[in-house]
Amino acid sequence: MTYSIVALDPATGDLGVATQSKFLAVGAVVPWARAGVGAIATQSFANVAYGPDGLAALAAGQSAAEALAALVAADPLREQRQAGSVDAHGGSATHTGRECFAWAGGRTGPGFAAQGNILAGAAVVDGIVETFTAGGQPFPELLVACLAAAEAGGGDRRGRESAALLIVREKGGYGGGNDIWMDLRVDHHDDPVGELGRLLELHHLYLDRPAVSELLPLDVTLAAEVRSLMTRIGAQPGGAFGNVYQPMWQVAGWEPPAAAAGEGAGDAEGAADAERPRTGEPRPLPDGWDDAWQGALWDWMGVENLEERTTAPGWIDPRVLAVLRSRSGSA
Repeated sequence: MTYSIVALDPATGDLGVATQSKFLAVGAVVPWARAGVGAIATQSFANVAYGPDGLAALAAGQSAAEALAALVAADPLREQRQAGSVDAHGGSATHTGRECFAWAGGRTGPGFAAQGNILAGAAVVDGIVETFTAGGQPFPELLVACLAAAEAGGGDRRGRESAALLIVREKGGYGGGNDIWMDLRVDHHDDPVGELGRLLELHHLYLDRPAVSELLPLDVTLAAEVRSLMTRIGAQPGGAFGNVYQPMWQVAGWEPPAAAAGEGAGDAEGAADAERPRTGEPRPLPDGWDDAWQGALWDWMGVENLEERTTAPGWIDPRVLAVLRSRSGSA
């Protein structure tokens, strides 16, 4: 009822699992990974202990094949289980018990293990492998493309319900506080793989930081457009979006750092998010664009969860501009 790919990105060291199933919330059961250690998929009457136990074995120095063999040997229901494993060196292994529902099987290669059960046929796993080995896409998109190829090959014979993508990298989590770079789950959906792809795009929008080379300078013309767009949706200085934060600032006498320092709330160099990293170096503000407008733009971005795309004053991320145009009906 499930197919998956467990893989290593040799270029970055990222480790990931992508999976789809006719099963509610597959992401809560199948995928397991630890940065610098390995990744595991456990499915077919899944033994979820394979996840933490297998990662512990990999962390202790066992290869993917050794760790999976030990898990299977200790499991009295091994013939009903299916699992795949990849270690941080690119070693891989897969197991399909003889009592797994047909079609069931798996394939391995350098840096990947692909497997599935209750599938339309071997073409499902073949599609996963062919897509992965062809490459040509960033690692997250490649793993989702593997799921799409599995669907094109017939997918799960029972249908589809949920999908998940888990990718780990050292300090890749939000704010660098853990190793979970991506943990996207579609728990119940008519098109879970398609929806997973949509969530991946949103992940990039909300959590990627732009490159300096991508930024657009706020010249007079662009600043005039941004002012117009912001005014249209009530995000101008003093507009509704800035007021979202006011109740928080009034709790227990708390003040934003800018106010505490005696600076105006719209001061571009002393706003409440002064410690948030910004991409680029400040540039002179054009006519018609001042600290108040810059602060109002940051306020709106905060409401829209676009904080990771915050730029230095005088610049704007093109994806932020695209969202602003869309929200205002100008896209």
